[in-house]
Amino acid sequence: MTYDSILTQNTRDFYMISATKLVLLNHKTIITNSPIRQTFSSSLRSIMSVSDQGFEQPRLVAKIVLAKPQSAGEGAVVRRSIGRPELKSLDPFLMLDEFSVTPPAGFPDHPHRGFETVTYLLQGGLTHQDFTGNKSTIHAGEVQWMTAGRGMVHSEMPAGEGTHTGLQLWINLSSKDKMIEPRYQELLRDDIPSAEEDGVRVRVIAGESMGVHSPVYTRTPTMYLDFTLQHGSQHHQRIPESWNAFAYIIEGEGVFGTPNSSPVSAHHILVLGPGEGLSVWNKSAKPLRFILVGGEPLGEPVVQHGPYVMNTQAEIEKTIEDYNYGKNGFEMAKEWRSK
Repeated sequence: MTYDSILTQNTRDFYMISATKLVLLNHKTIITNSPIRQTFSSSLRSIMSVSDQGFEQPRLVAKIVLAKPQSAGEGAVVRRSIGRPELKSLDPFLMLDEFSVTPPAGFPDHPHRGFETVTYLLQGGLTHQDFTGNKSTIHAGEVQWMTAGRGMVHSEMPAGEGTHTGLQLWINLSSKDKMIEPRYQELLRDDIPSAEEDGVRVRVIAGESMGVHSPVYTRTPTMYLDFTLQHGSQHHQRIPESWNAFAYIIEGEGVFGTPNSSPVSAHHILVLGPGEGLSVWNKSAKPLRFILVGGEPLGEPVVQHGPYVMNTQAEIEKTIEDYNYGKNGFEMAKEWRSK
């Protein structure tokens, strides 16, 4: 925060306020009961209050939903937070799953159209194959950002024995982008920039935080940040005011929005209200890990049929026809099988 001077001209001659400290510029005395001193004290209390909160208009928690386990794919278990009855969507976000798969469980061959999937591995590895011949494996701390566009058929299966966990986010595409060609962005661990300060560490998957920018191109403007806060630390993250945003807690518990809010524990999603940004405190003994995700709303009609997301029912029916007859992006769907 830049220095903000106190409101009256006389006081401005003597003092300036930063976010963290009062700076004395001149040793002239201000009379304790004078209007200048009263104005100064009132302004100081106001500014320090802003400093404690992080923002003059902080984003408060508007809704909290517990992501309960449910089955998905073949034998996999997911905790779905966005895309369940309590939170059907949060424009432009369509679904958020925290998944857990142990072989032979997984997500075998299935189609997509009209949106993007962002897969972030927390533990183990996940192998992706698709009908264009692409095959790759991402491991813990790595990301695959897939734009399904006009059509994609792929599989996502665990790489090796044991339990593999991660997060998958679905991001809607605007009507003008729904039929673009599919594309991928894969980020290995070393490709994801990070920053650390005062007990706060962030990995910047998309967007910007603590002066660090991600190289990821987001067709729907998006921020995706992975935070870890140690005991006693706090962070204040700006979010574009026109965007929708949420936090999802992976581990630990934290205080979100205001310092006197009740702590929230793992596997909860917190939908944020309007404001300048989110303030978070870790008052527990253990580390707090959460993702903070924000995106620019599209403001368009959403018609979803399973893995297809379009703007009208007619477009959904056309998508089903395209898939069944292998056309308009699904030409290889009938013949291809993952190995």
